[in-house]
Amino acid sequence: MASLPTLSSDELERYARHIVLRDVGGPGQQKLKAARVLVIGAGGLGAPLLQYLAAAGVGTLGIIDDDIVSLSNLQRQIIHGTPDVGRAKTDSAQEAIHRINPHVMIDAHHTRITLANAASLIASYDVIADGSDNFTTRYLVSDTCYHEKKPLVTAALGAMDATVTTLRPFERGADGKLNPTYRCLFPEPPPAGMVPACAEAGVLGALAGLAGSLMALEVIRAIVGFGEPLIGKLLMIDARSMRFETVRYTWDSDNPLSGRAASL
Repeated sequence: MASLPTLSSDELERYARHIVLRDVGGPGQQKLKAARVLVIGAGGLGAPLLQYLAAAGVGTLGIIDDDIVSLSNLQRQIIHGTPDVGRAKTDSAQEAIHRINPHVMIDAHHTRITLANAASLIASYDVIADGSDNFTTRYLVSDTCYHEKKPLVTAALGAMDATVTTLRPFERGADGKLNPTYRCLFPEPPPAGMVPACAEAGVLGALAGLAGSLMALEVIRAIVGFGEPLIGKLLMIDARSMRFETVRYTWDSDNPLSGRAASL
């Protein structure tokens, strides 16, 4: 097993509140420094996610996004500012992360993740966090993470609701059963047009911050290894009634990834 990186005196002071945490400590902070995390999307979910992962001391952050900053993004995508309008989101996010924590290395991928590049991009990271805003990308990322055996934290935003879950379907749970895949939870994407886009339905800005922060917590948990992650559990957030509910889901023997008649 490779040795963990040492922490400089500056890092020891920067991460002091983590290091005194029993569940993190010095070894946990070293694991964070050694980790490589790929964040898909530097938008509503990716903005708070990237900031908290950078502040936590994740050693390398990969950012995939092919979009540019628009004025309508700024109500929720708080990693970007007014002077960034018109810039590539990857450039804006990279600059913000360097302001937060100069110890973090950035891999900026100003591109869209596709079937052609997904495997090569995902394979070089330890944990993947999907904050994309469309079903095509979510299914592509979750399928690829299964094949590449990478833990995936994935979330989705609605107008006034959000969901978060963690996927490790290439492993078995404590009961010996296979962990569920994304397709065990959502076998197929909804028909086109059924779920309105953000520009049409709107989205509560602070809700994006909440869900993105919860994603960061799940990523940190996956790296350090404390607590009980959202594996086989879908955390549902209702911002209108300020209600949190967790629904359990299990491996589906008919799913096309790890099911008995796997086809993908």
